[in-house]
Amino acid sequence: MTKRLIGTRHGVLAVLGTVLALSLSAPAHAVPAGSADLMSAPDEITVEVVAANGSGCSPGTARVAAYPDKTGFRVRYYDFVATAGNGVDVTSSRKNCQLGVLVKVPAGWTFAVAAADYRGRARVPAGATGRQRTNYYWQGSSDNSRTEETFGGPYNGFWATLDAAPVLVYVPCGQQRVLNINTELRVDAGSSGERASMSMTTTEGDVDTLFNLEWQRC
Repeated sequence: MTKRLIGTRHGVLAVLGTVLALSLSAPAHAVPAGSADLMSAPDEITVEVVAANGSGCSPGTARVAAYPDKTGFRVRYYDFVATAGNGVDVTSSRKNCQLGVLVKVPAGWTFAVAAADYRGRARVPAGATGRQRTNYYWQGSSDNSRTEETFGGPYNGFWATLDAAPVLVYVPCGQQRVLNINTELRVDAGSSGERASMSMTTTEGDVDTLFNLEWQRC
């Protein structure tokens, strides 16, 4: 896992997590990342949110779009913030969002999720903690992959982490499956006596989660 600090003012970001590895219950072509005979992306792909549920993504506050070069897609959240401490209602300390994302590709192509890049902002005073937890699974599959990041205060600034799959697992040719992305943000003011917050948004209006794909012809 790669971790980066962006525009931090003070503090240390402590990131604990596991490597992202998406898998399918149906047989699929799996190869170590970097060793596949990879192809350039097809000319036409579409990406759409087919379901959105949770306190972190009320209707109309989560959108997806394909990269111009077709090498992946981005998810942008507009109201995904968890806050705790200093009189904040306890229900605001945990926010979650479950998205169902469908990637439609032309006939004769298949793809694998190679990496996911998360971005956001956190304000975690000394004595407080924040946490991001994300669960991935394909529609119809009992397998899932979980990543978890822990933020210890004091920290105040932008953050970004990268999860890379060591093995590329391709969607079976001729099938379309929904990728379910379940993300949770949780903050605990602890002994800080101050307000703590964590978001999947940035004040710079940057994209929040990036999914990078690898393509192959069937």
